[in-house]
Amino acid sequence: MEAAARLAAQTFLAALPLLIVVSTFAPQGVKDLLADAVHSFLGDKAPTDDVEQALTADGELGSSVGAAGVIVMLISATALSRALQRVCERCWDLPKGSARLTAWRWLVWILGWLCVFLFQTAIRQGFGGGAVVGLLVSVVASVALWWWTQHLLLGARIGWAPLLPGAVLAGVGMTAFTYASPLVMPQALQQSQAHYGPIGYVFTFLSWLIAGCCVIVVCVAVGQVVATSGPFPAWLGTPPQGHADGSGPTGDPGTEGKPPDPDT
Repeated sequence: MEAAARLAAQTFLAALPLLIVVSTFAPQGVKDLLADAVHSFLGDKAPTDDVEQALTADGELGSSVGAAGVIVMLISATALSRALQRVCERCWDLPKGSARLTAWRWLVWILGWLCVFLFQTAIRQGFGGGAVVGLLVSVVASVALWWWTQHLLLGARIGWAPLLPGAVLAGVGMTAFTYASPLVMPQALQQSQAHYGPIGYVFTFLSWLIAGCCVIVVCVAVGQVVATSGPFPAWLGTPPQGHADGSGPTGDPGTEGKPPDPDT
């Protein structure tokens, strides 16, 4: 819950403002895609007029923010990347990666996430193939996204194969979550707005983000358990615990395989 709440808070504080700032400089077609993506996640009947207006408006925000502001916002959004990286490292019992190894990966993950979000509606429609094809494409795309996410943010310290169980679980779990959201969120948002005003909208949206982040954290953690249990380590080539970063059993590099020192 702690990790999920941290991820949700960073999504709300960093990713959403980033979408708004980026849409300010984007052409109208991109703005329409962003608005469609919001509908895909929250449902057509959800009261998202304010969000859509912020994403599609041609206001004066661009002239006041400028290109430098977009760069600063993009760098600030890496707080979400860092929080997600720490979740993956904790699940795999890895030390924190050095900034030299991971800093550029934070930005790359943000850009990849933006691309997937931008084409969310097309993915759900199967790029014109219909709802059933869209569901299959959504699952495959989500699995690929979380497979790449883990490998990227872990700095390639874990091979591709051991990360597959977590990617499959997270991909299927998030696809189910995002497909179920339009069935629940419109009514929840409308009721919270009617009872508590705009602040109720914020609380409901944050609760939705926390629930989604819980799915991510649980699936990545369970994926690690699967990859290190039973016959899966042999099948996937999972490194022994404590060896994933190239260290020996005591955590000191290069100690594996050496005889003990008789003086100790």
